[in-house]
Amino acid sequence: MDRRSWVGRLFDFIGESVLVYALAPAAAGLNLGSVASVNKVYPNAPTHETGPGQGDDRSIYRRGARRWRKLYRINGHIFQAKRFNRRAFCAYCHDRIWGLGRQGFKCIQCKLLVHKKCHKAVNVICTNEHNIDNILGDDRNEQTLHIIVDTPPPKPHFQNSYPRDPIKPPIETPSELIATEDSNVICDDGEFTGKRQYSLSDFNLIRVIGRGSYAKVLMVELKKTKRIFAMKVIKKALVTDDEDIDWVQTEKHVFETASNHPFLVGLHSCFQTPSRLFFVVEFVRGGDLMFHMQRQRKLPEEHAKFYAAEISLALNFLHSKGIIYRDLKLDNVLLDHEGHIKLTDYGLCKEGIRLGDTTSTFCGTPNYIAPEILKGEDYGFSVDWWALGVLLYEMLAGRSPFDIAGASENPDQNTEDYLFQVILEKTIRIPRSLSVKAANALKGFLNKNPLERLGCGGTDCFTEITTHPFFRSVDWELLEQKRIVPPYKPRLDSDRDLTNFPPEFTDEPVHLTPDDPNIIKQIDQSEFEGFEYVNPHLMTLEDCV
Repeated sequence: MDRRSWVGRLFDFIGESVLVYALAPAAAGLNLGSVASVNKVYPNAPTHETGPGQGDDRSIYRRGARRWRKLYRINGHIFQAKRFNRRAFCAYCHDRIWGLGRQGFKCIQCKLLVHKKCHKAVNVICTNEHNIDNILGDDRNEQTLHIIVDTPPPKPHFQNSYPRDPIKPPIETPSELIATEDSNVICDDGEFTGKRQYSLSDFNLIRVIGRGSYAKVLMVELKKTKRIFAMKVIKKALVTDDEDIDWVQTEKHVFETASNHPFLVGLHSCFQTPSRLFFVVEFVRGGDLMFHMQRQRKLPEEHAKFYAAEISLALNFLHSKGIIYRDLKLDNVLLDHEGHIKLTDYGLCKEGIRLGDTTSTFCGTPNYIAPEILKGEDYGFSVDWWALGVLLYEMLAGRSPFDIAGASENPDQNTEDYLFQVILEKTIRIPRSLSVKAANALKGFLNKNPLERLGCGGTDCFTEITTHPFFRSVDWELLEQKRIVPPYKPRLDSDRDLTNFPPEFTDEPVHLTPDDPNIIKQIDQSEFEGFEYVNPHLMTLEDCV
């Protein structure tokens, strides 16, 4: 038999590799013109190992969640949902605009103020001039992207009710909001003896572990117990302009709901200063799946199945509590010290959704946004199962299902609009290397029709997933009890080991900028009344120390 004298791999345009080799008689046909002077396959080295190099495809790197605030157009007006802290009166019915959430609409051109319930009945043509009497000062500039919705004419008989889904502007939170394991321990007597409040002086600030547009995340030590937590710090000034307090309350509520679930990051406590809000949450030491995927490139099917199954349990729990997660991505899937997953970052969650209910807020991380959101349709829990399909594809294939060959070299294909077009129109190609069961699971989750999507078929949707051939080997009861050994255990030297966190965060100095008295004077502190919280299950442990 002829001996192989040359072996290599060829990659097709979707990134799949094929092993090729040349036998000795044919080797002469493989002539190299000259020895290459570069010693790397990819000449554009990234600035840091968790970021892309020049010309690289950015789809496998960290991308923050986005929010798009809807604009409603009628009679020339372009209305935007607003929340007014002072007196404001509706130009249509002349009643005061008040209530939780954004109950008012404001024309961004002529500044006309109306109730959300009244905006469809406005028959005054927009003058495009700022001359309306009930303006309460100019809005500050904001970076929010906008989606314009053509509002249909009002019905003959006005319905005195509010729309079902007040638009909540979710916050982009750092992907490294990290979490503590074994948090649901209580004293032997099971009693909670007191509900003290925490303050910044109760914690030692150790290291920065994450940062986003609105928040910084620190690793901290509770002085009394020496336990390690993550502390999310948000400046009030960033949420009292046009940002709404609603997302803060939503994130807090979901943290409270998640506190006793094995696969969700829970809340220790909340407190505030005149300038900042503080969430103290569990610290998960193993880093996130994004960090590990950037080193592993792709995972074996059994590993991906394990993570997808635990994520499914977490999503099903949130859905059972009426919560759409809306921001599932590699960055938000954390690994604990044993290798189990925990979901984090609840800034995009939508509460109060029952089976069959829908919402319409346009939000998410671009690569993971479901087609029904992009179409402007009402949606429900289906968007989370779509995102799981995208994430499962990334784990199995090592790339996004929406990668475009040569996109990094074509500016027209490197835009968000083009990505959305691809999500809506492109036929998703399943890698040939995957098993039939894995391919069918991906096709099920990534069905562009939410009514036919895996996990979305009726009253017992979750059973569709647990009985799917890809997941049939999973013992779901043992999995939920964390009695199945994870396929990978992070290497950790101590409970303060930060090996699994990006150095661009951990190398940052730990400090909070001094308060500016002039900025604090402008903050309406009444907006944050009742923010303080202490998790009684965690406090029972600390009271016993």
